[in-house]
Amino acid sequence: MQIKRDIKIECNHQKPIILDVFYTSSNNPKPVIVFSHGFKSFKDWGPYNEAGRYFARNGFIFIKFGFSHNGTTPEHPCDFVDLEAFGNNNFTIELDDLGTVIDWIVNTKEIPAHEKNTKEIYLAGHSRGGGISILKASEDSRVNKLATWAAVNDFAKGWPEPLLKTWKEKGVWEVENKRTHQLMPLHYQIVENYFENKARLNIPEAVKKINIPWLILHGTDDETVPFNQAVEMKQWNPKAKLDLIPGGTHTFGGKHPFDGTLSFDLETVFRLTAEFFKK
Repeated sequence: MQIKRDIKIECNHQKPIILDVFYTSSNNPKPVIVFSHGFKSFKDWGPYNEAGRYFARNGFIFIKFGFSHNGTTPEHPCDFVDLEAFGNNNFTIELDDLGTVIDWIVNTKEIPAHEKNTKEIYLAGHSRGGGISILKASEDSRVNKLATWAAVNDFAKGWPEPLLKTWKEKGVWEVENKRTHQLMPLHYQIVENYFENKARLNIPEAVKKINIPWLILHGTDDETVPFNQAVEMKQWNPKAKLDLIPGGTHTFGGKHPFDGTLSFDLETVFRLTAEFFKK
């Protein structure tokens, strides 16, 4: 198995994107899966390296990357040491980052041309990364298939008016990272960015436009993004395939740091995604 770690690529937003590539060498060009992590996460979170190995064993090139402003750095890929970047992250930066990764896949020589099928680029994303993947799939014709894991279906759903008022007055909203107990700043610019780019960032409208094969996976015990958000997306786009994971949590049992054992629910998510992408 070929594993290339911590490849640094430049993007349009001053900070680098760091990505990993997993594949099994063969004489056949393989579809490329691009995985986007969620909020308060990073490319090496929990079982994501195991995900890379799983999909590489199953005939795909698997690429996972860290959004340029996710709060980690190349020197500290698993720690939120750049809270200023985290606070100044927004949805258009993440959409642009994902587009930059797709550009890199098409043009790079890091992956031999005979190994990659750039006509078969598939997106997978978890939580907020699922929302970003939906938007990118709706706007980029290079994307051929989509799988979302516990995806959000509206970025502004968690922003009630009283919060927005206080947030605007203070200029910052601090959210606790329950794993590290850090207070992580979100500058009000993310709200301004959302409303300035609302047409591009409108997930419900993007859902309706998607006409490529799409698998929606969601746990029925998701404590962060209620599974009814997945049901709503299925209603907005009846062609999408919806599979609910009975009793599944937001991370499908995945934790950081990874203890070496995949949960049954994560194994199910990986298997269903691989089977769907192979069809």
